[in-house]
Amino acid sequence: MANLKEVRTRIASVSSTQQITSAMKMVSAAKFRRAQNAILGMRPYAAQLNEIIADIDVEDGVQTPYHESRPLSHVLLVVVTSNKGLCGAFNSNVIKEASSRLNYYNTLSPSPEVKLITIGKRASEFFAKQKGLVQASYDDMLDNPTFDAIASVCEGVMDAFCKKEYDLVELVYNQFKNSLTQILSTEQFLPVAPRSAKSAKATRNDYIYEPGKVEILREMIPLTLRSQFYRVILDSLAAEHGARMTAMQKATDNATELLKELRLSYNKARQAAITNEIIEIVSGSEALKG
Repeated sequence: MANLKEVRTRIASVSSTQQITSAMKMVSAAKFRRAQNAILGMRPYAAQLNEIIADIDVEDGVQTPYHESRPLSHVLLVVVTSNKGLCGAFNSNVIKEASSRLNYYNTLSPSPEVKLITIGKRASEFFAKQKGLVQASYDDMLDNPTFDAIASVCEGVMDAFCKKEYDLVELVYNQFKNSLTQILSTEQFLPVAPRSAKSAKATRNDYIYEPGKVEILREMIPLTLRSQFYRVILDSLAAEHGARMTAMQKATDNATELLKELRLSYNKARQAAITNEIIEIVSGSEALKG
């Protein structure tokens, strides 16, 4: 009977876990739909901005401070994870990639000084173990990812680059593809990399610039960078909710299968116990007759 009690306890525990994971899946599904709509609505706008900027020929001497390429002395990595777990390998993949970039820059000769800006508690907690590495953390921003809040962080990074505090800025994050797939990405944010002459000539649009290329470029580049930074955060949020929804679905399915096995084991053990009791009763009755 002790065995039956243990199985009943496990059935109750797994059933409770199944209810929790099922509820978390539904919550993630609702958040995922909102995040998916946000990123899918943002991508065409960001792509059009990038296309317009790419059509401005920076090789003609039209430059901004954001285009300046310098020897690598100081590198900034912006690492975007989530505030919560239970989303599979979503966070660990980003942390591994960021660690890999750190190791890469440490192998360069001379090796540049590398600093991190973390967005998401998982990255902040992991890299906080290395003192002096994390320059700033913006974990609360993910709770209410408004464009103004994200643009404010972006402008701080842009100003630091223009002041030559950093010579290279990279973004490490999960790009959203669908609910099942996240693409681990490392993108160069600054300096802005112009398209090659061959690529530019192949796809150039015939724009009329008013008042002129220089004025437009100086206005458009900061706007494009802020939009790119905002797009990265939206990408990461959509990828996070998709990963969590998938992970909770798998957990619910596993709990369902485990419950089937436990209930089968319980029924077998219960049947065996009843059979033993019947045998004992019959044996006792036969003994009394003798």
